[in-house]
Amino acid sequence: MSADGAAAPLELPADAAAKLAAWHAAGRKVVFTNGVFDLLHRGHVEYLEEARALGDRLVVGVNSDASVRRLKGPSRPIVGESDRAGLLAALRCVDLAVLFEDDTPERLIRAVRPAVLVKGGDWSVERIVGREFVESTGGRVLSIPLREGLSTSNLVERIRSGRSALER
Repeated sequence: MSADGAAAPLELPADAAAKLAAWHAAGRKVVFTNGVFDLLHRGHVEYLEEARALGDRLVVGVNSDASVRRLKGPSRPIVGESDRAGLLAALRCVDLAVLFEDDTPERLIRAVRPAVLVKGGDWSVERIVGREFVESTGGRVLSIPLREGLSTSNLVERIRSGRSALER
């Protein structure tokens, strides 16, 4: 925290900062989204593909393990942060995956300076963290509809109950 109570600026890893600087300098439209992405599934991939189609580059903020535990409880995440970030980075639609420790992506959004900020349909535009900042820079903020029945919570419940994918 700074003396005025504002959160200190986030310092991005050097490789991420260099990529972002080059994309901004080249006039690329950067799209940002964030999430836990625990047990990556088809709904995540379709959402990310849709987000990527809104611009030239897609940056995904990935909650660290500590932040996931604070937000979702001691039994999460199921998949560790480096594996979650690595899986996301391997997707063709994701240009950069960045881990963040905070409970919200506000500082990361300010560091990325996206032209488009998106979240899944369980977030109304008014509730999306970083909306004010992105809109103040002339950017757009959107909520993309979720895919019915495709969620990590559904997968976890199915695993716990011993049901197969065929026993929806």
